[in-house]
Amino acid sequence: MPDAPSSAVEPFTPQADAAELEDLRARLRATRWPDAPEEAGWSLGTDLGYLRELVAYWTDGFDWPAQEAALARLPRFRVTLGGLSIHFVHARAAEPAGNGLPLALSHGWPDSFWRYAKVIPLLTDPGGHGADPADAFDVVVPDMPGYGYSERPAGPPLDSIAVAGLWAELMDVLGYPRFGAAGGDIGSHVSRYLALDHPDRVVAVHRMDAGVPVFTGDPADLAPEERAWIESLAAWGAAEGAYAAMHRTKPQTAAFGLTDSPAGLAGWIVEKLRAWSDCGGDVERSFSKDEILTNVTLYWLTGTIGSSMRMYRANSAIPPAQLARRVEVPSGFSLFPGDIGRPPRAWLERGANVVRVTEPGRGGHFAPFEEPELYAEELSAFFRPYRAAATRLPA
Repeated sequence: MPDAPSSAVEPFTPQADAAELEDLRARLRATRWPDAPEEAGWSLGTDLGYLRELVAYWTDGFDWPAQEAALARLPRFRVTLGGLSIHFVHARAAEPAGNGLPLALSHGWPDSFWRYAKVIPLLTDPGGHGADPADAFDVVVPDMPGYGYSERPAGPPLDSIAVAGLWAELMDVLGYPRFGAAGGDIGSHVSRYLALDHPDRVVAVHRMDAGVPVFTGDPADLAPEERAWIESLAAWGAAEGAYAAMHRTKPQTAAFGLTDSPAGLAGWIVEKLRAWSDCGGDVERSFSKDEILTNVTLYWLTGTIGSSMRMYRANSAIPPAQLARRVEVPSGFSLFPGDIGRPPRAWLERGANVVRVTEPGRGGHFAPFEEPELYAEELSAFFRPYRAAATRLPA
């Protein structure tokens, strides 16, 4: 593929200064802790004892410069799209040179390009990790506007449709007329709209979920397994969906506390890492303390928790007609057991041209980070039939 114009894309290697890190440690030491009922554990939200332990390590044991240096090994850049400075990883296939399938990976909440940090080397250099070199990808992982190191919109937040338009522009800037798209959580929505609005460019789309179900027809027209799935997600929302209601309705209220208190920020994020991963209730089965705190520290240093939550509000205003559109681009789904919900195939086929559905044995909402080898295998197998289409220039 041709290189992007040198004036359009600039290398980017952020580095926190000592004053920022000392301010963080001072705030952590000054945390004002709430009380909690005895034996509450995680039943009321984040466990007080665990968060105290995590914050103590964040204060005196966590080495952010080392984690920052590890992330800097990824080839990272910035480019202006839609008037916003967008940060992204662009890692080219190791071999065979020039034959990697271009792949746009879209993250979700509460994360950033961090979600794919472990899997990128497996996708770009499968031959170096015991897999077939012919399955190599040219990987592009942008931070969504208002997440990570991408600029926050000054006006209304962007919805998934608008972000998909930016990603199509980014792939054009990078010289990829045709490419694959994949993602989970909000990134699943963005990948869906890439396929819907740019079907001439997206050769195939892979998703880890089908989003929150929206059905305005007669429930009698649904298959029994579809009705059961929708009912189960409604029950999940009643028990677990308070965070999303806050994000959709009053994100700015929560943003004051979460932007001011690093302990509060960690509590807001770590509870989701535990609840949505395949960890059996022990968050450190899926993420080490260093990994958890790398994700949280990215939010802290960039001050993006408020802007990331506001995207929920933007997406809640997407018209129902957009949600009802059917993806005709070949679509695949990997439904991991620890994720929030696994829709039945009948539901998936209502909204997409489904060519492959798998149910891996391990992994959850953050499968690219929890189980990078397994996720890489899923993407390689799904996209294998579409490689030739992506390496040809359009007529």
